[in-house]
Amino acid sequence: MSQTSTYTATGMTSGHCVSSVTEEVQEIPGVESVDVVLETGAVSITSAEPIDAAAVRSAVEEAGYQVA
Repeated sequence: MSQTSTYTATGMTSGHCVSSVTEEVQEIPGVESVDVVLETGAVSITSAEPIDAAAVRSAVEEAGYQVA
């Protein structure tokens, strides 16, 4: 059964930002889908298993942003 976890990324200003965060988070093992909302900074991750918050933080930082 899939589960969804939501984080908030700060510092995104455009669609390019959304793409960068989406690409980095999708590389985390176990991630099935990622939905990033520019206006709110919401990063919703659907996965089969729980995703390590540190891995998400690292992926968002790799894209150049911060997790609130």
